[in-house]
Amino acid sequence: MGTEYDVPSTADLDAMYESLKNWGRWGPDDERGALHYLTDGHTARAAGLVRSGESVSLSHDLATEPLPEHPHPVQHHMLASGDARDANGISGYEAARDHLSLDIHGLHTTHVDALSHMFVRGEMYGARPASDVRSDGARTNTILSMARGVVGRGVLLDIPRALSVPFLDRGAVVTRADLDAAEAAQQVAVGSGDILLIAWGRSARRRANKGFDGFSGLHPDCLPWLHERQVAVLGSDGISDPMPFIGTPEWPFPVHQIGITAMGLHLIDNMRLDELSERCAATGRWEFLFTMHPLRIAKGTGCPVNPVAVL
Repeated sequence: MGTEYDVPSTADLDAMYESLKNWGRWGPDDERGALHYLTDGHTARAAGLVRSGESVSLSHDLATEPLPEHPHPVQHHMLASGDARDANGISGYEAARDHLSLDIHGLHTTHVDALSHMFVRGEMYGARPASDVRSDGARTNTILSMARGVVGRGVLLDIPRALSVPFLDRGAVVTRADLDAAEAAQQVAVGSGDILLIAWGRSARRRANKGFDGFSGLHPDCLPWLHERQVAVLGSDGISDPMPFIGTPEWPFPVHQIGITAMGLHLIDNMRLDELSERCAATGRWEFLFTMHPLRIAKGTGCPVNPVAVL
């Protein structure tokens, strides 16, 4: 971890994109990508990780007020409320009803990216054309690939804790060596089918700096590591890519661009991981049952989510 690291060239990232492609690996019609690593057997074994039964939410509250990283907050309107509780037109029926409207993606709302979220040179995962995502929604690679839910072994790698710092500072990125070091420090190994969560200390840094000043994230050299470990889903307390960026003009978000489009790796962005980290540190166990159930948005390129860790 540090502010000095090799910055990959466009040619480096072009080569990485080609070498990490999972296109056709699970057949020509595949829209699940790396979710294939998460088998029913993996899920069954993950159920055995539950010890206390305590559950921890891994989501932020939906923000209804603007924030520096979230200038277009959730719009929450009441369609029926307590000050007009008898105005429903049905005698004796009193109820409240809500309407929500939001940008699913972005830098604050906890959400999962479908494989239709990213394009590289006009293509998305599986060589499907960007034109499959139309003004009325996506035709392929939609969030329905997660309609069964995501239930499996979750692993948290807390990079600041492993490095004995409160958070990663502006300009610091997580390297492949940092992932190895965190595994060793936490005595946990990331394996095939895992849902991997990586913390860089977003909440602690926001508190210390009294506001938003960018994100830490993964160096692109972590992508082959994720591919080798056969990670099924990747989550982070940021967006996995660092801000300021360390890519090139052609590859400004290499983890999103290569992870989603080449590898078929669903990303969970803007998770809240500080409470989970404290619980894991207290017990010395960094693995748990992970559960997430996105809404069935038939043409969606993502979905707001409330992932839950069961300890």
